[in-house]
Amino acid sequence: MDRYLVFGHPVRHSKSPFIHTMFARQTQQELEYGLAEPAVDEFAQALRTFFDQGGKGCNVTVPFKEQAFTLVDCLSPRAKRAGAVNTIKLTDDGVLLGDNTDGAGLVADLKSHGVTLADSRILLLGAGGAARGALAPLLAELPSELVIANRTHTKAQLLAAEFCDLGPVTAQTYEQLAGTFDLVINSTSASLQGELPPLAPALIHTDIAIYDMMYGASDTAFISWAKQHGARQSMDGLGMLVEQAAEAFTVWRGIRPGTKQVLRELKRNLGVI
Repeated sequence: MDRYLVFGHPVRHSKSPFIHTMFARQTQQELEYGLAEPAVDEFAQALRTFFDQGGKGCNVTVPFKEQAFTLVDCLSPRAKRAGAVNTIKLTDDGVLLGDNTDGAGLVADLKSHGVTLADSRILLLGAGGAARGALAPLLAELPSELVIANRTHTKAQLLAAEFCDLGPVTAQTYEQLAGTFDLVINSTSASLQGELPPLAPALIHTDIAIYDMMYGASDTAFISWAKQHGARQSMDGLGMLVEQAAEAFTVWRGIRPGTKQVLRELKRNLGVI
């Protein structure tokens, strides 16, 4: 049976085995999917061992995405742009292909919620790996402007300069942010600690869409804050998790699974519904 797994540290909380097992049943694919939590300095050896022992593909999560980028034989265009790999496939000719499905998963989830990206003004909070993976797919949707805000402004400036050839992307400090945004995406992990990015409440209005890449059984700190200040549409990252997994499954198996039923079951599993 074909073997897949997810590498991370920590990774025991991962919902990926649940998601991919459901995808396999839905598409009648025979595979098994597990977890691997090597020490941070043992990831490269663990990855080699997995494929040497017959592994067919894997997902890679925190903190190994940038390291995976350097360990594969070739990169997809979107992985090159992101500078990080979250999906690896062993091709038929024995090559390790690195891909990044995070941004595609984000865009798919936003569209599933009816969020219009074309001609919209988007605010992206954070300039780390999650932001990097999201930028190219977001810019491909032709927003009118994409603004990156980050606590360390120089990091946001460097990221904007790197992606400016793909569309109208700029960097601003939190204090500089002004005007009306159609969509705010929080790519920081602040919600995991119950913290908030230093965003002015005046930027929140009733027609804005709020997206937090983090998720939980209840509203994240950022979503709760946005709702308190009038936001009527808010989404967490659970749908993105399922959509990026579907993209990875497609890379591995050449068949695209449906996501709606899996997302419903995952919410039920988490106690969200």
